[in-house]
Amino acid sequence: NPASYIPVQAVAFALPDGNSSLVSAGQPLPVTTVAPAAMPLAGTATTTGQLGPFVPAAGRPVVLSLSGSWVGTVRVLRSADEGGTRLPLTIAGEPWGEFSANACEVVWEEYEEGARLYLDITLASGSLTYRVAQ
Repeated sequence: NPASYIPVQAVAFALPDGNSSLVSAGQPLPVTTVAPAAMPLAGTATTTGQLGPFVPAAGRPVVLSLSGSWVGTVRVLRSADEGGTRLPLTIAGEPWGEFSANACEVVWEEYEEGARLYLDITLASGSLTYRVAQ
C-alpha cells in the first residue's frame, strides 16, 4: 500500500577521527583517482635479448603473460634511471618474476614515477609470445 511518508537513505563515510559524515556537496565522497593503464609491451621472441621498456602507471598491478612452445627463462628487470641500471626483481632477497614455463600472473606493482620494466629473455629454443600490461 502506498505510504504517506518516504524513507530517507543517505551515504556516509568515516572521517579520520572515527566519526561519520554524510555525503553532500560540501563534503563529497572521498575517492582516489587511478592513473590510466600503460600501453602494453607485447610481441613474439625467437631469440635471446632484453625487451622494453614498459613504463607502468603508478599504483596499478602489472600482469605478465607468457605463452608458446619455448625452452628458456624470462626475468622481469626494473630500472629507476631510464634503463641505465636494470636489476632483477626480488622479494626478501630471493628471485621474483622469473619464469621457465607459460604463465599469466601479476608480477609487480609500481609506485615510483618513471620506473621502467624490461623482459630479459634467454631462449634455448622455440617461440615465446609475451605481454606485459596493466
